[in-house]
Amino acid sequence: MITDPRTDEHLPHWDLTNIYPGLESEGLRQAFGDLKAKLDDLEEYARQRGLARLADKAARADPVVAREAIAGYLERADALLRLMRTMDAFISSYVDTDSFNTTAKRLDSELEQLGVRFRQQQIKFQGWLGGVAGVLDEALAPAGPAREHAFFLKEMADQSRYMMSEAEETLAAELSASGTNAWSRLQNVVCSQLTAPLDRNGRVEHLPVTVILNLASDPDPAVRRSAYEAEIAAWETVKEPLAAAMNGVKGTQVSLNKRRGRTDALHGPLDQSRIDRETLETMLGVMQDSFPVFRQYLQTKARKLGEEALPWWDLFAPLGKSERRYTYAEARDFILTHFGKFSPRAERLARRAFAENWIDAEPRTGKRGGAFCMSVPAVEESRILVNYDGSLSKVITIAHELGHAYNNECQHGKTMLQRISPMTLAETASTFCETIVTDAALADAASPEEELAILEAYLSGATQVIVDISSRFRFEKEVFERREKAELSADELSEIMLRSQEATYGDGLDKRYLHKYMWTWKPHYYFPDQHFYNFPYAFGLLFGTGLYAIYRERGASFVPEYEALLASTGEGKAADLAARFGLDIRKPGFWEASIKVIAEHIRRFQAL
Repeated sequence: MITDPRTDEHLPHWDLTNIYPGLESEGLRQAFGDLKAKLDDLEEYARQRGLARLADKAARADPVVAREAIAGYLERADALLRLMRTMDAFISSYVDTDSFNTTAKRLDSELEQLGVRFRQQQIKFQGWLGGVAGVLDEALAPAGPAREHAFFLKEMADQSRYMMSEAEETLAAELSASGTNAWSRLQNVVCSQLTAPLDRNGRVEHLPVTVILNLASDPDPAVRRSAYEAEIAAWETVKEPLAAAMNGVKGTQVSLNKRRGRTDALHGPLDQSRIDRETLETMLGVMQDSFPVFRQYLQTKARKLGEEALPWWDLFAPLGKSERRYTYAEARDFILTHFGKFSPRAERLARRAFAENWIDAEPRTGKRGGAFCMSVPAVEESRILVNYDGSLSKVITIAHELGHAYNNECQHGKTMLQRISPMTLAETASTFCETIVTDAALADAASPEEELAILEAYLSGATQVIVDISSRFRFEKEVFERREKAELSADELSEIMLRSQEATYGDGLDKRYLHKYMWTWKPHYYFPDQHFYNFPYAFGLLFGTGLYAIYRERGASFVPEYEALLASTGEGKAADLAARFGLDIRKPGFWEASIKVIAEHIRRFQAL
């Protein structure tokens, strides 16, 4: 195991033994039996009630019949989802930290097949909902479960317009297990098991690529460059299977979009994000206008590092007190202190996460890269994956993922169907929590050198979300457009990535040293049902920054309203939820105000 950078204490692995004792435990076996029974019950209920497209003529005419059918379905679906997502979190905790674990992968496959059955039942229910749309408002009027889920039901009925026939949709759901989901698993396995030789201080080590990625923030410039070169060489060896995975996932989506009547590849993600095209185009336009400011930051950073232009391997180079490394215990205390200044609820949640080992922090072979947070509904907890290296940026990453856990915490008491949040709003709480830690750290900085280090950690992250996310958006948009005509080779994918980086980073980076393989290891490109998982990060940063500005004006009185917003992220469109705070996200003024906050940090950075 890898130990904390400054102590002999092991970095923690997460603990889910309060859910099930283990993968081969009797409790998990019973859960599989229970899940199958719940699926059987839901399917039989739907059959008896005629919950299929155009099946129940009485419900289409009688709102009382429709309301009763909906209430029974919601009760069964909520219990089923609560169990399924708990099991998924438990099994995924093994798959994502040990891709060599064959037992976990087998159970994951078994659960996936049961998930296909549930998806097929959802398809039938959604088609039925579209058929009763004429009486839906009347059916939802009286108090009760149906009315409590009005937003979910109306959205589902509206989206039924983009469904293929029931037979085609159920077949697509069944084929996903051996199609797009399999391609996604391939990408995860390849990336999590990849190792590479690294020459560090004259000694060659064979390290997991996830560990090599973390060296991007190493204080030693020679180590950073060696890590970059080792990483590029490693991706070169696996680019062909990863290109095949990309083509498989995107090609399938192109075909499904055509069959479902979607206008383009962005149509579905916009609906999933609960924003309209006008909002996205406004936000992206403001982001593009801000590129010169971010390039000034990158150029200033290059000068501070004694370089004419910044190479890719120095994007995350630390500045200021660059030798500073946070032990895991220091990271915990740092976060708890600043969360506590914002909200007692947020601080209690974070304290539990650290004390009860909700966080898996150790980078290791077989563990996937990056970071994420997942909910464990049966016990109303979360689990967080990070690859901790002691840098300030990773401290901020933990705060980011704890923000997701905080969002989950605020949704306690809601049903599973009321918690389905769009990606845009799901990234808001995480960004807000990042900002809490960063802003408080800046206020407490003891010296200009410490202030510079904190600003650098914040700005490198903000640059990723505004500039790099823009490059990822451009990349994915072009991939979809070209995949419609033919498969793309690994070299073509790399060429698109390089052009996307040149268009966004511009003269902020040394064009000789970009990262043509960024498409290989970002799992978001390979998500079967969540395409364009890039612009939601930008939305979250700028929306969260805007809300944080309101918090700074109003202080503690803001917190209850904010927590109420987090509780309802699954029950409203982004524009409507923003309007609670007097924000109009369809106009550039809101986005420009948030960019202005970041620009002020850049000017502060330049002055140091």
